[in-house]
Amino acid sequence: MSLKSRLAQQSILVAPGVFDAWSALLAERAGFEAVYLSGASIAYTRLGRPDIGLVSVTEVADTLGCIRERVSLPVIVDADTGFGNALNVRRTVTLLERSGGANGAGGGLAIQIEDQTSPKRCGHLDGKTLIPAVEMAGKIRAALDARASSDTLIVARTDAVAVEGLESALERAERYLEAGADVLFIEALRSPEDMRSACARFAGRVPLLANMVEGGKTPLLTAPELQALGYAIVIFPGGLVRALSHAASGYFASLKATGSTAAFRDRMLDFSELNALIGTPEMLALGRRYDD
Repeated sequence: MSLKSRLAQQSILVAPGVFDAWSALLAERAGFEAVYLSGASIAYTRLGRPDIGLVSVTEVADTLGCIRERVSLPVIVDADTGFGNALNVRRTVTLLERSGGANGAGGGLAIQIEDQTSPKRCGHLDGKTLIPAVEMAGKIRAALDARASSDTLIVARTDAVAVEGLESALERAERYLEAGADVLFIEALRSPEDMRSACARFAGRVPLLANMVEGGKTPLLTAPELQALGYAIVIFPGGLVRALSHAASGYFASLKATGSTAAFRDRMLDFSELNALIGTPEMLALGRRYDD
């Protein structure tokens, strides 16, 4: 099912954040219908750095290509600011569509761009600055013109709440909808009341995306609660990295203290279990077809 078809359904789409093919595979095995390729999580895991605009378009495209090679889930891709002006946005869309082409039934793509200046920073960090709304509307039109498939969705994100206030953010979102955005993402809303205001204005007109960041600016709500407000998509972009960081810290502390992994074995896959997860037996069997 394409993302466009899925979003026509009433139930909210839950998309966990992933950062490589392995994490996307785990999400697919867990039964999720889509994943969110988080630029922040790529920065955390690939660079060991914060989400402050250090990740390049080629790194995102390369990661998306690896994910698409391994799983067939629809992918919502965080493309930051589009990595430049409107012409850069066109190239970004072309690269990401090429890397994220559908891999069998269920594949699909959404590309998210935001209205921050470059270099951007995480939507839940302070100190953000914005481009003019008219410039962002031009980027959205450029993205729509560049896409090769009408099934590729363009997600327009505004970070204006933290910079210009709620009303300005809603006005910007209106401009981005007029420019043709397929999905709206009003980032870092500060209260359930603000979330209700956004949904009252846009729900039913366009799919709205909610971002749940543990310890971030927006209150953490469950998927059913967000659906009741009027949201169509909820992402958890950095949740997996935070969970893995906690687990890895415990693992390393245990290994350092005991000199063994024995105390951690009940929280680990063993060698055969990991190979079963990543498809080693199937790959070896496939290779044997070409031995003679």
